[in-house]
Amino acid sequence: MQQMATEQPGGEELSLAERAYRAVRDRLVMLEIRPGAPINEDQLAQSLGVGRTPVREALKRLQYERLIATYPRRGTFATDVNITDLAHISEVRQELEPLAAAQAARRATAADRATLTDLLRELQSAGSRQQDAAELMHLDLQVHRAIYAATHNPYLEDTLVRHDNLATRIWCLFVDRLTDMAGHIEEHGPLIEAIVAGDPDKAARLARSHVEGFEQAIRAAI
Repeated sequence: MQQMATEQPGGEELSLAERAYRAVRDRLVMLEIRPGAPINEDQLAQSLGVGRTPVREALKRLQYERLIATYPRRGTFATDVNITDLAHISEVRQELEPLAAAQAARRATAADRATLTDLLRELQSAGSRQQDAAELMHLDLQVHRAIYAATHNPYLEDTLVRHDNLATRIWCLFVDRLTDMAGHIEEHGPLIEAIVAGDPDKAARLARSHVEGFEQAIRAAI
């Protein structure tokens, strides 16, 4: 079995465990691995082209992040998506998303701003053509993760990535009932512009409004 490392945008190679973690994480977040589905280490290792050890390391992290759960004598499963978690997740995000947006506006490097500008172009392009829900949600994840990375605070970034992942799982569960998904994604445009322009107050205000709008949209769809 050939094992290949993957490079990040900056050229840094990812370890096999990190590659496995990111791949399985996003399958869980996008509900490609359905809530409650059993997790088979051998099948994952084969599908990812890596050994069982990197997969096992990835699963340890995913359990900590509440994306999988292990039960004695039963095995490991993707966690259920519980709508009652929405209020708790939103409570955290309403405080930390504005902080992250403001810090990104203050601290973003030239490389961060270039990444965000590229994503802004993708958002604008998405608004002019039909995209399916999965493509839009992948774009949403990219935008959020780029903003968190631009804070240059690894603790804040890790916390928000985990909570955004959990929020996205809820979103995926109700995506067929959401009426203006494209509009929700397009809200990122002014937020990115505020960060690139270095306007922390405006960025924080837009981030808070975005999180509040997300929760309202989900509740309206229930």
